[in-house]
Amino acid sequence: MRTFDVAVIGGGINGCGIARDAAGRGYTVALAEQDDLGSGTSSWSTKLIHGGLRYLEHREFRLVREALAEREVLWGIAPHIVRPLRFILPLHAGLRPAWLLRAGLFLYDHLGGRRRLPGTARVDLDGPLGAPLKPAFRRGFEYSDAQVDDTRLVVLNARDARARGAEIAVRTPVVSARRAGGLWHVLRRDLASGQEEEIAARFLVNAAGPWVDRVIQGAMGRSEDRHVRLVQGSHIVLRKLYDHDRAFIFQNADGRIVFAIPYANDTTLVGTTDRDFEGDPAAVAITEEETDYLLRAAGAYFAAPLRREDIVWSFSGVRPLFDDHASRAQEATRDYVLRTDGGPDEAPVLNVFGGKITTYRKLAEDALDEIGRHLGTRGGPWTGRAALPGGDFPVDGVAKLEGRLAGAAPRLAAATVRRMVAAYGTDALRIAGDLGADLGHGLHAGELRWMVEEEWARTAEDVLWRRSKLGLAFTAEEIAALQGRMAELTASGRTRLAG
Repeated sequence: MRTFDVAVIGGGINGCGIARDAAGRGYTVALAEQDDLGSGTSSWSTKLIHGGLRYLEHREFRLVREALAEREVLWGIAPHIVRPLRFILPLHAGLRPAWLLRAGLFLYDHLGGRRRLPGTARVDLDGPLGAPLKPAFRRGFEYSDAQVDDTRLVVLNARDARARGAEIAVRTPVVSARRAGGLWHVLRRDLASGQEEEIAARFLVNAAGPWVDRVIQGAMGRSEDRHVRLVQGSHIVLRKLYDHDRAFIFQNADGRIVFAIPYANDTTLVGTTDRDFEGDPAAVAITEEETDYLLRAAGAYFAAPLRREDIVWSFSGVRPLFDDHASRAQEATRDYVLRTDGGPDEAPVLNVFGGKITTYRKLAEDALDEIGRHLGTRGGPWTGRAALPGGDFPVDGVAKLEGRLAGAAPRLAAATVRRMVAAYGTDALRIAGDLGADLGHGLHAGELRWMVEEEWARTAEDVLWRRSKLGLAFTAEEIAALQGRMAELTASGRTRLAG
């Protein structure tokens, strides 16, 4: 039986972030994910790296400060998948007054040590920026946050963890985790082969997201109260609603906000909702009520009517928020809570409750503090300085990198060049060295092979909805052909297996 320093349950952003940090400090690490990397909460976000402007109203100043500081850190280590984005906040008569918004945005500009992102400015919506809006919205503010490819952030953390020695096993659920002889004995099942393997670990991390309580109660066999509040967040994707590159943040009478954000394949992403969820997180789906809410909330601002027939895709996910017993889902804290359990003669377990994509790296550093206290410290924080795979270029170097890729692969369409740089950064140049046949919509055989061999992709869904957003373009027939091509790749043994 193999023994590791740290075993991680969960291949979402928190689990992969912890695995990366731990491996980089010299711990031996094994991570197990029951499905695909990022296939739970981490792939169903609003795709933002942001401080959380509305969290100021709930006085979560520490969370906002930490998140604001992380925007530029993450932009610096992953300038291909993290891009600055300007947000327009129209003034709405009868809701939050201008002085209150100005005060909140002043805090937002100064709380997190902003250096490179531009600050808040008043904006005149009589011009092109306000053209998509109803005439009532003529004044507003503009401020900075950032957009992220959420699932690719997970995959890149996993890739870097593996490069630093971690073992990453996908589609490998943990059947049981039991303490014995001062170690954790973790039984894992490979779904592809049906084979089970038991490993041992000196420290266990339960970063199973919405399933964190199920791991405690099921795999660990412990009867405990609920620790997380499952909150459903849904989004709709519509045909492109406007031509400029800004995002909108809309206030609503219920106190919530809704974003409208430029998205892939000439679409606009609108979200999100907040409603309590009961049941299996894997079965979550947008409801008719949520669809109506998003159309109504955004439709109160846009001049053109928003219609159901304009929706090209919708998605829904479950956020595992720490249960602070807030009366409403929208008021529940977005902060994370880490709890370590284990007596002096017992192997410790760290349970991760809550958190958000923006603060995943800080969460991982806090988790490593706990690991160091029990296993001995091995090095200090490092992840904020080391580029994620493909991110080894300046934050202002995207256009130059696109030019290099276009020169290396002149047959690529401009849209494909932009997509590949935004997904792979400098690794796009490696992929371009062996592109092969175009399988449709700019996805080439060489890129598909990269996703399978380097990024643990196993199904067409992995490729089209998580490692890219090309599912918005592919037809059912093209998806079937792609799945066949992937089956050939995996059957021929070209897949790089866990480790």
